[in-house]
Amino acid sequence: TLVPSGFLSSLFSLLSAVRRPWNPVEEKEAPTNYQAKKDKREMRRLAHSNRYKKLAFLSSSSSSSSSSASTVAFSAISRMGSKFSPKPATASVPLFQPLPSPFSSSTNLCRAGKRLLPVLCSKPTSRNNSRSLYTNGHATLPIPKPVSADLAVGGGWKSDALRHQLAECGIEVDDLSPGQHSGLLCPKCQGGDSGEKSFSILINAEGARASWICHRAKCGWTGGTKQHATSSTSRNPVQQGTRKKQTREITEESLQLEPLCSELVGYFKERDISRETLVRNRVMQKAYGNQLQIVIAFTYRRNGRLVSCKYRDIHKKFWQEKDTEKIFYGLDDIKGADDIIIVEGEMDKLAMEEAGFRNCVSVPDGAPPLVSSKDLPPESQDTKYQYLWNCKDYLKQASRIILATDGDPPGQALAEELARRLGRERCWRVKWPRKNEDSYCKDANEVLMYLGPQAVKDAIDDAELYPIKGLFLFRDFFDEIDSYYHQTQGYHFGVSTGWRSLDGLYSVLPGELTIVSGVPNSGKSEWIDALLCNLNKSADWKFALCSMENKVRDHARKLMEKYVRKPFFDAPYGESAERIDVMEYERGKQWLNDTFYLIRCEDDALPNIRWVLSLAKAAVLRYGVRGLVIDPYNELDHQRPPNMTETEYVSQMLTLVKRFAQHHSCHVWFVAHPRQLHNWIGGPPNMYDISGSAHFINKCDNGIIIHRNRNPEAGDIDQVQICVRKVRNKVVGTIGDAYLSYNRVTGEFRDTETHHRK
Repeated sequence: TLVPSGFLSSLFSLLSAVRRPWNPVEEKEAPTNYQAKKDKREMRRLAHSNRYKKLAFLSSSSSSSSSSASTVAFSAISRMGSKFSPKPATASVPLFQPLPSPFSSSTNLCRAGKRLLPVLCSKPTSRNNSRSLYTNGHATLPIPKPVSADLAVGGGWKSDALRHQLAECGIEVDDLSPGQHSGLLCPKCQGGDSGEKSFSILINAEGARASWICHRAKCGWTGGTKQHATSSTSRNPVQQGTRKKQTREITEESLQLEPLCSELVGYFKERDISRETLVRNRVMQKAYGNQLQIVIAFTYRRNGRLVSCKYRDIHKKFWQEKDTEKIFYGLDDIKGADDIIIVEGEMDKLAMEEAGFRNCVSVPDGAPPLVSSKDLPPESQDTKYQYLWNCKDYLKQASRIILATDGDPPGQALAEELARRLGRERCWRVKWPRKNEDSYCKDANEVLMYLGPQAVKDAIDDAELYPIKGLFLFRDFFDEIDSYYHQTQGYHFGVSTGWRSLDGLYSVLPGELTIVSGVPNSGKSEWIDALLCNLNKSADWKFALCSMENKVRDHARKLMEKYVRKPFFDAPYGESAERIDVMEYERGKQWLNDTFYLIRCEDDALPNIRWVLSLAKAAVLRYGVRGLVIDPYNELDHQRPPNMTETEYVSQMLTLVKRFAQHHSCHVWFVAHPRQLHNWIGGPPNMYDISGSAHFINKCDNGIIIHRNRNPEAGDIDQVQICVRKVRNKVVGTIGDAYLSYNRVTGEFRDTETHHRK
């Protein structure tokens, strides 16, 4: 049955008016008169409401026999309109203008290759194959599938925001269209020495965020930007971090691996590695390069399955298969093992097996030049040692891990990096034996070649616990203990004070802290100065003086009077004694300069204890001082946090002082005044009377009170009582009192006939 011409004319008129493809150029150039705008608004209203049947009056001139076919066609078009959102017709064509017949020579609607039905969606035409829509059985109209926009996101606010975020990370990319962009130069490592273009960046489908990775093993920089807040997917922003790289599957067939030839087997035999060991570890070969050079292939396997492969040529050049999982070489050999040996190379792993140790693995990437000074990165960013995290299930059950890395500095750096990640508490380290009189063996394979398998066993059996900072064995100090027992280094019983009456109670031992206290004007500073003079005379000690109560000239006078044993001036205090002459004065100046080093704060600010100890450390290292005097405590700056009590502050301060004394083998005398004594009636104060805290006596090694009688009726006012109230080390003294006679003219202290009283 022929289709009536009236129906076809109406159909094409309808399609041309309603579904004409949207052309933004025509729309831009369309007339802006009132009628055109009105027609556009009317067309949009009709298109969005899908009421196409209201246009049926266009076919009113058709015969009645075509009405049923027309109804079928309009029903099909209505169903299509419910699936696709049509674009409005352009205003350049009047809405109700009759169109020419589709079969006339003036139209190209039926030209070969021209679709009869235009695009029925607002998105660009799909490149996919069209699907057919059957009408009344007489015509098949190709309808394109609805697809997403295929436009590049190269501009707009999203692109600008993304470009700004990338610029903040130092990344400049010209093309920001969605997809992956590879072969770029990494802005962080600049491609290394070779300028390798190993940087890739992935732009998401919306063009609103990006993630990147550098494929260089020595760089491995990864990261990403956050989705813009106004984006439709802003609830799931890309966080800064890493994107796990997908690994490729490999097989022996895909890599074209072959069994080892006799020449390579002979090469391994020269290194004392047998064919059986090679076969068990599946060491193979491969023809590589244009010249088909034969290289050694070390196969990396997990549960027997090949996951990676590392190659070695005759020039000892190594390389690995790209995009494969990083694991230990020989991983299956440590499954379920309590003791694990980690070596630095595949040859060392094979050498260990020749010595009888199958529970051994090798790292895949060699050793770093130095130990990193940075904190450990998180697991996802620890790219250099990713093989550790990939094999953590094999390692976590091991109770002892022996680090048998190379003996050179990079090998020791590798051992330290492994211990940092595996835990030093379960790590042991190996020291390789001597190869000859001039050098040590470098690794396990060298020990096997030069000394044999028994030497490898002995080295593993003699492995030592990996050192942990702050944790020691007594044998680490046996040399010091031996010298203490045999008294070969001196000062084991302390240095004599120079006063017989006091030596039985107190002697000076390097590395200790002595707190000296007493009521004002009792002679604390004078006694310490006299003690220093005696120590210099008997042991040639040198001292650092932080004496902030004394002027430099007055302090020099006091010290010189004790050294020369004459008064500095012709003054009433000299009691007509002969004054220091010029020659004695010059000799005294030289002695002062060679014996004492002054720590003084020249500005108005008060020094704190850390400042004093830092200068004292410099004096120890530069001048070899053996004693430090801090006189007095209340002349230091004691600022502390608001939530810290004075007791807590004093405890921390004294800990710093004691640590300085012990680390530098230096004796410290710290002068601290007692608090105000309202009920003092002439007796010596107690160490717990020191102002500030009871920690002064709790934390010191020795506690001494200097007390002088002020009542002539009670006894000699020049007699000084030395009250030893605490001695931590019984070897150097004990608690008791000693009495010394004070010479007012020269400031000297001398023994009296009164012996010490315990």
